[in-house]
Amino acid sequence: MRKYYVIFTLLIILVVSSACSDDEETSEEPTETEQNQTDEESTENEKEDVETKPQFTYPLTGEDADQEVTNRALAVMINNHSKARPQTGLIHADIVYEFLAEGPITRFLAVYQSQIPEAVGPVRSARSYYIETAKAHEALYIYHGAANFIEEDLRAGWVDNLNGAYYDNDGFLFKRESFRRAPHNSYALLENAYEVAKRNNIETEKAHDWLGFYGEDELSEVDGSPATDIRIDYFSNLSVSYEYDEATNTYARYADGQPSTDLNTEEQLHYSNVLIYETHHEVIDKALRRDIDRESGGKGYLIQNGVAKEIEWKNVDGLMLPFVGGKEAKLVPGKTWINVIPMGIEEKVTIQSTTKNEQ
Repeated sequence: MRKYYVIFTLLIILVVSSACSDDEETSEEPTETEQNQTDEESTENEKEDVETKPQFTYPLTGEDADQEVTNRALAVMINNHSKARPQTGLIHADIVYEFLAEGPITRFLAVYQSQIPEAVGPVRSARSYYIETAKAHEALYIYHGAANFIEEDLRAGWVDNLNGAYYDNDGFLFKRESFRRAPHNSYALLENAYEVAKRNNIETEKAHDWLGFYGEDELSEVDGSPATDIRIDYFSNLSVSYEYDEATNTYARYADGQPSTDLNTEEQLHYSNVLIYETHHEVIDKALRRDIDRESGGKGYLIQNGVAKEIEWKNVDGLMLPFVGGKEAKLVPGKTWINVIPMGIEEKVTIQSTTKNEQ
């Protein structure tokens, strides 16, 4: 009897052990409910990844924006006389155009949209080709003073504008700084420009056209000849140069051999794209003011990603745009500087490639 009792006991132990083993194996695999929960969590995580990717883009830089971009671009006349350097707020402009003003002096049209700094300047007087460029961008044109015949046309509606001569040192839109002398000391308090525009029934929102930019996965397609050092000689006493910064994939700007910096931050100006356009210039008066052809198109260079290529610029709806092989050339996302120079691009522009070991 005892023998059968022992056998029976052993059988019970084996059955229990087997059941426990089955439970352990079963517990390692998720139930249908648990699997569904896991799948749902994965789907939610994927949705979050998609939702966190920016859906909006700044049209003038091609960079990601946190929300829909509706603010109107502001195009400001910036002084580039040697007594006006270093400038304030130029570092925040999305696009900067550099044209000759009078004599051996250039002046800038700085276009702001993705960043609106507190103040920019010094601000100077209007010229027709800057006005036409601002108009092509559908920007609000901000300047300080103009020749009578130009001011008459501006007041008649040539382009939406704010003239510092009417707000001189009002402390809200314009301010005269004491550390510089006139006419190099007028600064626009740019963050208040939209408020002043509204008071004048000027539109402050625009759906600006998106300039053509490479996507992140297309940057490897950028082609051209190596270009690390670029120099533009407007005159013997007026030069602009750019030096490629491989770490940031941008070009640092220099004026007459000195770094172009921001007065407040002391940072050097850097650009993802440098464009150089040649076109006909003509002196039109005794003050050596000029007329500059923005219509006919011509030769140029596009410099980006450490390389340069020859392009042809064309006027498209008022904008001077680069073309290669009949197609509009793409820009690298980021800020852009555009130098418009007199005819003779082969003599005025030098493009070199210097390795780090040679520097």
